[in-house]
Amino acid sequence: MVNEPQRCPWPQLPLDREYHDKEWGVPVHDDQKLFEFLVLEGAQAGLSWSTVLKKRETYREAFSNYDPQIIARYSAKDFARLMDNPGIIRNRLKIESTIDNAKAILKVQEEMGSLDALVWSFVNGKTIVNQWQTWKDVPAQSPESLAMSKELRRRGFRFVGPTICYAFMQAMGLVDDHLTNCFRHRKA
Repeated sequence: MVNEPQRCPWPQLPLDREYHDKEWGVPVHDDQKLFEFLVLEGAQAGLSWSTVLKKRETYREAFSNYDPQIIARYSAKDFARLMDNPGIIRNRLKIESTIDNAKAILKVQEEMGSLDALVWSFVNGKTIVNQWQTWKDVPAQSPESLAMSKELRRRGFRFVGPTICYAFMQAMGLVDDHLTNCFRHRKA
């Protein structure tokens, strides 16, 4: 039997472990990938992350590989297509928010050059490396996620509350919330 590395307690299924081990907490600066995770974290609201990960590939196909230029121009026909797609979470508000968020991203890119510039500004461009010992120590939000949420909403984004923003920050490596005994934890 191969020894499993020590990891955070939340990834129980193989797909979750693969995501934890290869992606969760790795700094991302690509606007399309950042958009993907804004969509996925918003879609996850009220559901398990495992549910969203299982649908991830279908989401990429359904939402034009997260190209905000394309999604911002989605028509009523595109919306109907998405509502009929059993491979995604067919929640009217979540689908509408993805289209609205694509439009908001285009405005941010026009003003600031990139979504990356905006979201990383909340951590001064550097990953916050936390030193959590147990999973119960990890917060659901932070002052940075509260500020991000407030600014994104001001700019017209939807499904970006402080808890969703914190999960986004964890996923995209703005914060390192791997427990100190996890093999993926960065040493400060």
